[in-house]
Amino acid sequence: MDVYAYLKENQSRFVKELCDYVRFPSVSAQPPHRDDLSRCARWLTDHCRQIGLEARLVKTAGHPIVVAQTPRKRAGHRPHFVVYGHYDVQPPEPFELWKTPPFEPRIAGRFLYGRGASDNKGQHLAHLKAVEAYLQTGTELPCDLTFIFEGEEEVGSQSLPEFLRHNQKALRCDAVVVSDSGIPSLKFPALTYALRGIAAVEVRLDGASRDLHSGIYGGSLDNPAMVLCEMLAQLRDAKGRVKVPGFYDKVLPLSAFERKQMARLPYHEPGYRKFLGVRELNGEKGYTAGEQRTARPTVEINGLTSGYQGPGSKTIIPAWASAKLTFRLVPRQEPIRIQKLVTQYLKRLCPRTVRLTVTPGHGGEPYLVSPQGPQAQAALRALKTAFRNEPVLIREGGSIPIVTDFKKILKADTLLLGLGLPEDNVHSPNERFSLDCFAKGMDMSARLWPELSQATLRRPKA
Repeated sequence: MDVYAYLKENQSRFVKELCDYVRFPSVSAQPPHRDDLSRCARWLTDHCRQIGLEARLVKTAGHPIVVAQTPRKRAGHRPHFVVYGHYDVQPPEPFELWKTPPFEPRIAGRFLYGRGASDNKGQHLAHLKAVEAYLQTGTELPCDLTFIFEGEEEVGSQSLPEFLRHNQKALRCDAVVVSDSGIPSLKFPALTYALRGIAAVEVRLDGASRDLHSGIYGGSLDNPAMVLCEMLAQLRDAKGRVKVPGFYDKVLPLSAFERKQMARLPYHEPGYRKFLGVRELNGEKGYTAGEQRTARPTVEINGLTSGYQGPGSKTIIPAWASAKLTFRLVPRQEPIRIQKLVTQYLKRLCPRTVRLTVTPGHGGEPYLVSPQGPQAQAALRALKTAFRNEPVLIREGGSIPIVTDFKKILKADTLLLGLGLPEDNVHSPNERFSLDCFAKGMDMSARLWPELSQATLRRPKA
């Protein structure tokens, strides 16, 4: 039996194994789930061993890292690739919006519902199953593979960079493959060549020493909630551009080639509005919705808190107000620099009537790789054969900060070969994963290693 026949014959078992994997409530953001993450990591380690990989569990200050390798061949030079994924998932709340419990996998039609099904368990399991097909059919891989699965991606990947630095020599590789993003549709498989970065800040304004009666004291002092709203309103102009001075200084303009590629993507504005549940779209003027959400920087208010939030009325002037902000960044923007520029701008806006505190949060650099290099072209060929459609080149609006660590520490570019669909409800209730994407993802992965190995061996020496 060859690799592709093996994949086809074992589809139902693969889906069952994915269901077993999704059942672990591996929520890294919530301390009560620490044991669940450990159990999930042990399951994944055992599973890697069962399919023929040499696997081990690496303890960290946070959650364990699972490392699995193909049996190494000693003869001659062989390309070495790293495959990355994460077994931790987003919190499932609010529970009441789920049609079925988030950690009780449900299959409806050609979709598997459950938290983590798409982000990221189903996507990286597709790569494991493809390698299983090679190992279990006795088909020789043309390369060595190292799988790295972490349990802290959803909380900032705090332990992984240190692990990469400590194992830099052993992990030296020709490229990293990551399936933790999306494709426009099954008819448009995609290579993601750019990711937005992120810079987070928290803003707090303090006014009086305590909440005050709004009737007795109102009108004689500033309300921190009102002042904060006025300041936040000055972060963006009427054209949808961020008003922070210097914010756009290093932004690379989109090339005509990139805009042409984006124009190939399927887009139906009424359907997009319906999917989002909004009456009208709004974004930076002069750019399409696709460009706005993948290739342009943004400012967003993620949380806004002040005053009384309970039932009924409480007539107070709140003593403080706070907001959580994130800025999505594009290639050449630097998170630390953006955080400094935002802090300086907020200080200029803040009146003396309140006290301002700006606390920098997490940051991740944007990522950009040439889509015309030999390895990218090899990935496009694998995509085209597996999906039986011409692939597209896309930018991704989200952030995968660890990709920049792979570049800095391992000196390797990352090929982003997402398998998620826009309707997968990632980070939302009723998350799902397409079983068609699962199957085609396995096929793509099986075809990727010969293509990528040949392209790597043909590359000119640096």
